[in-house]
Amino acid sequence: MNKPKVVVRPPDSRGLREVTMGGETVGSAWSLRELRKVLRRLGHPEDVDVEDRSLIMWLGGDSGTWPARTGRRRWTVALMTTGLLGSMALLVAVGMPDAIGALTFAGRVTGFLFAFAGVVQGVAAVAALDYWGKRKLKFSGAVILLGAFIALVTNGLLLFMWLQEREYTPYVLTYLPLWCWSLWALQLLIREKAWRGVPYPKQFAAGVTATTLLATFNLAYSALYQPTSAPVLFDLSVKFGTPHMDAGRPLIHLPVTFRAQNSGKVPAYITSDGYGIYGVSAEYASDGSGLLEWRRRIDAKSDGSSVGRYIKDPIRETISAAPFYGPGKWLEPGERYTQERVIQVPTSAKYDVIEAYLTMTLMRKDRGRIDEEFSTPHHSWRPKEKQFFCSPLECDDHIIHRGRVRHNNNMINVTRQPRYVLSYYGWNGAGGEFRSYILSHKPREVLRFKKEAAEEDETERKRYGVALAETMTAIPFSQLLNAGGQDSTR
Repeated sequence: MNKPKVVVRPPDSRGLREVTMGGETVGSAWSLRELRKVLRRLGHPEDVDVEDRSLIMWLGGDSGTWPARTGRRRWTVALMTTGLLGSMALLVAVGMPDAIGALTFAGRVTGFLFAFAGVVQGVAAVAALDYWGKRKLKFSGAVILLGAFIALVTNGLLLFMWLQEREYTPYVLTYLPLWCWSLWALQLLIREKAWRGVPYPKQFAAGVTATTLLATFNLAYSALYQPTSAPVLFDLSVKFGTPHMDAGRPLIHLPVTFRAQNSGKVPAYITSDGYGIYGVSAEYASDGSGLLEWRRRIDAKSDGSSVGRYIKDPIRETISAAPFYGPGKWLEPGERYTQERVIQVPTSAKYDVIEAYLTMTLMRKDRGRIDEEFSTPHHSWRPKEKQFFCSPLECDDHIIHRGRVRHNNNMINVTRQPRYVLSYYGWNGAGGEFRSYILSHKPREVLRFKKEAAEEDETERKRYGVALAETMTAIPFSQLLNAGGQDSTR
């Protein structure tokens, strides 16, 4: 029985010629050499005469018509797969930290979408080998088109965010060329109508658009709406306890309780904190002229004590001061921290009032994460601290905490230069001073930190949700003497 005639069909847009026999596709060939391989599988001898019209029918050209541009096709495949794999690596690198470690559900969803989009591009890179090959997979063109569209949207978003600040980051060397690559890939795929073979192209386009809108919504929700809709709420309190007279010395022991509680729904870092207890004394103004000091005290950059009609020239002396909870620690919603102290005040002191202050600088934990390095204190008086060491002849004793802060939305991390949080607690012999700053560079020279801190951009504090919380209380010194005297008679 004679075999059906082999039909070699005209070359397609890639130069590939389909081979059929009896109306069924039995293979395809880029060249005469590949055609002979197909014929051998069909049982023809290796040296079969391809010009024998009784065996082979040529349509759209003869045995010398092989227009496949092998070099161009291979370069297209190489460039397409390189771009898809590069975009895949970038999206996975951007999305995985949020997918695994974001503090909000919306942030994790956004991270997962980015990572999943990267996986889709990895599948598209495999599909590119088939699409510019024998096209054995029906939807390989549509998958590549989806991958190129994802690359255009995501890399365009990263590029847009980078253009807002235009700060150099190594990642800009990836999403800038990848965005340009995605433009080339899309115009090539559209020109070749790569979506052909998709049964419902309109539904396919609608699904892609819906996924893009969902990702955009989750990004906006996690980065903008949620952090502002849930404010940081902290309750600070300072309370004096019952004073006691020392049995053998002219001292009053005054208990003081400091408490901080996170009463909101957002965890918060403490970037700097401290308490101070002061004795305030003032001259008696019998003529009621104390209110006239207001302008003079403002011009003299006074400590902020209020003016009074019958007092003037108030003096505040530090009795006790120290850090409170400590930089780098944090309080979860509902968590509290309490510290009890007992201070000693001589009965002979000429104070009018005893004041106690508690101050904390807070940073939202759902906006950024501070590296563990920030919890390590660096003391200026220890030469082994090297860059943190500062001679007492040049500066006051101080303790510095420094660490990198990373935004919880990883897209901001890859489109901005690193930010650093710095906490300073200094002691000048008469009192303590504490500050915290968020800087766009890593401070290295301690002697210049105040100058560098003065250049702090207020935008950075808003971006990471930095806020100040403070409270104070006061008690007349005469009340301590009376209570202490009563206690000593018991």
